[in-house]
Amino acid sequence: MEQKNTYFGGFFKGLKSLSIGLKTTMRELFTPKITEQYPENRKELTMFDRFRGTLVMPHNANNEHHCVACGICQMACPNDTIKVVSETITTEEGKKKKVLARYEYNLGSCMFCQLCVNACPHDAITFDQNFEHAVFDRSKLVLTLNHEGSKVEEKKKPEAVKKPEAAPKAEVSPKAEATPKAEAAPKAEAPKQPAAQADNVQSVTNNK
Repeated sequence: MEQKNTYFGGFFKGLKSLSIGLKTTMRELFTPKITEQYPENRKELTMFDRFRGTLVMPHNANNEHHCVACGICQMACPNDTIKVVSETITTEEGKKKKVLARYEYNLGSCMFCQLCVNACPHDAITFDQNFEHAVFDRSKLVLTLNHEGSKVEEKKKPEAVKKPEAAPKAEVSPKAEATPKAEAAPKAEAPKQPAAQADNVQSVTNNK
């Protein structure tokens, strides 16, 4: 009797779990499908909130971040994707302080596990929704997060000195171009002496 109860109990338990699975399958079967026309809809396309695209380091309006170069994210990464380079500086008060010098992130070896984000105690890094990672050179996949993507940093760069513009040339009216330039007056030639007078002058010089 106990064996029958065990048998039927397992049988109905299996039917219950099967019905739960079929319920999910049938619901998704009749759910309307949506086809994204990519890349035509690139401007309107938005990913869901939990999508892990690229690791970024948010900066505030003063171009400051929350990273303290503790290196916990580097230790939590299983693929050695993150490399934290720190340096020690002396503050105005004379105290030594460790600050972040360079935060390198290799997108090519990242497996988007988010262990680094979960391990960060200051919420200095997060994943954005950028999914277009195709490049022709692998070196472009190595990003420096504490320098790149900062609009404030670009504004601080000195502006290029503009060369003084040349004065605009005076425009010549079409009437002035149509008017021919006044020709130079011909030089006055010396009056020619009569032939008889020229012979007398020559004879006088010979007598002298």
